Amino acid sequence: MHPTDFTLRGALDAMAEGIVTSEALTRAHLDAIAALNPRLNAFITVMEEQAMEAARESDRRRAEGLARPLEGLPLAIKDLFCTKGVRTTAGSKILRDFVPPYESTVTSNLLRDGAVFLGKVNLDEFAMGSSNATSAFGEVENPWKRGNDDGTRLVPGGSSGGSAAAVAARLALGATATDTGGSIRQPAAFCGIAGIKPTYGRCSRWGVVAFASSLDTPGPVARTVEDCAVLLGSMSGYDPKDSTSVDVPVPDFAAACARGVKGLRIGVPKEFRLDGMPEEIGALWERGLGWLRDEGAEIVEITLPHTQYALPCYYIVAPAEASSNLARYDGVRFGLRQDGEDLKDLYERTRAAGFGAEVKRRIMIGTYVLSAGYYDAYYVKAQKIRALIKRDFDIAFRDVDAILTPATPSAAFALGEKQDDPVAMYLNDVFTVTANLAGIPGLAVPAGQDRLGLPLGLQVLGKAFDEETVFAVGAAIERAADFKALPQVRAFAA
Repeated sequence: MHPTDFTLRGALDAMAEGIVTSEALTRAHLDAIAALNPRLNAFITVMEEQAMEAARESDRRRAEGLARPLEGLPLAIKDLFCTKGVRTTAGSKILRDFVPPYESTVTSNLLRDGAVFLGKVNLDEFAMGSSNATSAFGEVENPWKRGNDDGTRLVPGGSSGGSAAAVAARLALGATATDTGGSIRQPAAFCGIAGIKPTYGRCSRWGVVAFASSLDTPGPVARTVEDCAVLLGSMSGYDPKDSTSVDVPVPDFAAACARGVKGLRIGVPKEFRLDGMPEEIGALWERGLGWLRDEGAEIVEITLPHTQYALPCYYIVAPAEASSNLARYDGVRFGLRQDGEDLKDLYERTRAAGFGAEVKRRIMIGTYVLSAGYYDAYYVKAQKIRALIKRDFDIAFRDVDAILTPATPSAAFALGEKQDDPVAMYLNDVFTVTANLAGIPGLAVPAGQDRLGLPLGLQVLGKAFDEETVFAVGAAIERAADFKALPQVRAFAA
């Protein structure tokens, strides 16, 4: 087995048994990045020297019997997480040369547990997008191809497209990501890997560049459900530096993967059966329900009546918060600075030069819905609808333990295919945004392929802070689906 072919759990076991070293694992992944990143553009910054030094330190610790939970695992870090002494760009020109003097809480937790950072991976600018095509550092290519069509480049999903593409292409064993409206689950589904958005407040947002503060949720992507569970165990935990962090115990998520689903009640929301939904997506959903039924779960139809308002609600709340958060990029304190004739001119020149088209679009929408004449009509009404969406889930979870839905309305689409139609792009989040609005956990699991061989995913939603049940259901689907297909573009393919 080539070192890049290990799962995260498999790599931990192999290092513990002396089959492979962290230095060898890390070197293999850095070589894979050097070979494939010119094509995929998944990494913005490669931390080769730091990674090799950390790997050698991990091997020393393991030899001395001091191995930590993630000792020696080479990971990729979404370039939205601040990393001390390593530039953090948020995929934006305005932060192209920003080097934080501090480490985010999530990455601090991973370093505490022995992880090795390979580098910072690409993303939609300020996490705004569903294709990873809005980055100031260029598009990311999905390592999957449509059948034998090697000429059409596909999107990896967004905003965590660099994270998902790097893991799928065997450039990293796992990666950090963030999910504001589906930005972990959609790229995971498009790239044939697993990814979990945990409960809002489970992982600290401190040191994560903000998009929409009431929605942003850090989480992991990895090759298997268990790998995600292992990573989430280290990423989670109460953080007094984050006012939205919740002080709850961090359970053994990985152990929950072996629980099974016998006796669980699985909800099927009728509102997710959309008109015009591709037949392949509906068929996969039915297969997923059948797998759970065969494992002893009971399937229950439920209703989430305010689902139809989720997308318009999200695209008022998220841009409003983005408009407020991005006001800090003014050319005065940090980031890009374009001198002007006066202070107002400096602001205008800096923001015009530093922000891309999608970020400007969302700032304008957000500023509009927060303006004096429209605040009540749009923003306040959206917050009321958000409360109703959360109530729908609260009521549903009185009767069911988890909910199963499709992860995305389609397989990965071609780069540029929807770029000129923002509304079509926003519809990619139709199955995912409700979880963010309600603050509940959601897991994407690769479960099948479309007629062109592209991966399709199913989504498991759970009660707040009940990721254990979500992992149990997701792992059951993973076992039944037995998804072993690999992308055509990957490190050291046979």
